[in-house]
Amino acid sequence: MESNEREPAEAAVPAGPPIDPSAGPPIDPPAGRPVATAAVPPARTPLDPPAEALADPPAEPPVEPPVERPAEPPADEAEPPRAAGIAGLSAPYRVVAALALAAVGLAACGHLALVFLHVAPSNTVSKQHARTVDDWIYPEFEQNWKLFAPNPLQQNIAVEVRAEVRPAPGGRLTAVGWRDLSAEDGAAIRHGLLPSHTRQNELRRAWDFFTGSHDEDNKPIGERGELSEQYLRRIALNRLAQAGIGARDEIVRIQLRSATRAVPAPPWSDEKTDSQTYYRELPWWTV
Repeated sequence: MESNEREPAEAAVPAGPPIDPSAGPPIDPPAGRPVATAAVPPARTPLDPPAEALADPPAEPPVEPPVERPAEPPADEAEPPRAAGIAGLSAPYRVVAALALAAVGLAACGHLALVFLHVAPSNTVSKQHARTVDDWIYPEFEQNWKLFAPNPLQQNIAVEVRAEVRPAPGGRLTAVGWRDLSAEDGAAIRHGLLPSHTRQNELRRAWDFFTGSHDEDNKPIGERGELSEQYLRRIALNRLAQAGIGARDEIVRIQLRSATRAVPAPPWSDEKTDSQTYYRELPWWTV
């Protein structure tokens, strides 16, 4: 029985090129020579993965839940930065600070102006306001230029004080001997790295102020005489109080005197100086 269906094997054979009958029988390749086949690349050996890839990946840190932050105000509504200095104060405090600075500035300018009129040569302004200048300058701000005088001082003047105290009300007066206040001031500033300006000049200038406003009989000259007495008396009482005198007893009267000694000449000089001490005693002052 014939059938039009072909076997699967015949269907799988591909049709070759047509055979030319005049070409003769096909020539087989020699038996000793291999038939050339298509080159097939060898299979590549897979590379080993890097050691880092084989290691376990690092554990990721736990993810923290986001923290809710308060909403920031817009840039337009944010509070501006506070200015430094007086500009950062509120309006009332700025007014108070401005007034305080203005008062300090006016006081400093006024002080400098009065000191200038005091040390400047005599002129119309200083003569017209001489009373105001003297009241401000004396005695605390008095200026002295004896250091630059052609004939500087060549004497040592020591100021001494004594007092009469009453131990109890109605008791007898007891005298306290002379105390050398100038020597105490010298001992307080000697060998000091920062000597006190008050210890150096207060008592000395007070005595110069007194002698310049009193005559040889210790009578005041002009209106500054009484002021110089009050100033010198106040300094003496303050020094006695620092020494403990008057803490338990009542100081009734005080008396001051000066001890003047000439500065001796140097050894290489032929000048002869009087080494005698001269005293000038003031009357008793009732406290």
